[in-house]
Amino acid sequence: MKLGIGTYTYMWSIGFPGAEPEVPMRALDLLEKAVKMGVKVVQFGPNLPLFGMPPAELDEVLSASREMDLELEIGTRGAETPHLRRLIDFTLRCGASLLRTVPEIDGRVPASGELTELLRAIEPQLRQAGVRLAMENSLMPASAMSEALSAVNSEYLGITLDTVNSLAIPEGTEQVAAALAPWTCCLHVKDFAVSREWHMMGFRVEGRPAGQGQLNVPRLLELLQSAGAKCNAIVELWPPQQASLRETIAMEHQWAEESVTYLRTLIKE
Repeated sequence: MKLGIGTYTYMWSIGFPGAEPEVPMRALDLLEKAVKMGVKVVQFGPNLPLFGMPPAELDEVLSASREMDLELEIGTRGAETPHLRRLIDFTLRCGASLLRTVPEIDGRVPASGELTELLRAIEPQLRQAGVRLAMENSLMPASAMSEALSAVNSEYLGITLDTVNSLAIPEGTEQVAAALAPWTCCLHVKDFAVSREWHMMGFRVEGRPAGQGQLNVPRLLELLQSAGAKCNAIVELWPPQQASLRETIAMEHQWAEESVTYLRTLIKE
């Protein structure tokens, strides 16, 4: 297991509609940040995609990643067969061996049987390219994802295990991790804290630096190890919005540093 950062480590710094920094973090900035922090892996998600980048800029990023000796992982959304076929070829072109996606079809969550057929269609291309497709848990139940993977049963199909996303269904972190650990080929370490609202009617979920929230990281890593999972650990963050975007971005960078420092005590590369 190698430690890494990604574009969802720095969502506020990269920017999104409603939160646009004056000087957004770009792809080369993320690579330089990885070198500065001493991590070996950088995952580019759809909030700062390499796919669709102007050719000259992409060549510059890929050249820099090789010079910096960084391992790249490619991220996208969607499970439509034509889209995945294009992204598999692109992943290979980038010298990467992992393609992360969210299993959606035209913006909806597929049924387990539907996902099974999609995976069967794409598996031969993945095998030929030597690329692993890592589907991220989000709005699809962990049992349905596990069922689809079991039906196809390929080493080139697996899971990006995110430690918080499934609360939206809702499914708890330990429940999801136990169901998906055997299939995990990418780990998103995203710590969190759940607290009651002051009026006691509902809960608030906020991010925390790794090791400072309610996520039991040592137990999670032990679970993955016992399941035989072969994956990298990518830091992801949910910093709550502060009084200004500048303050929020400063918190995000501080949390990234704190998270990497903590995870280094657990992950021995």
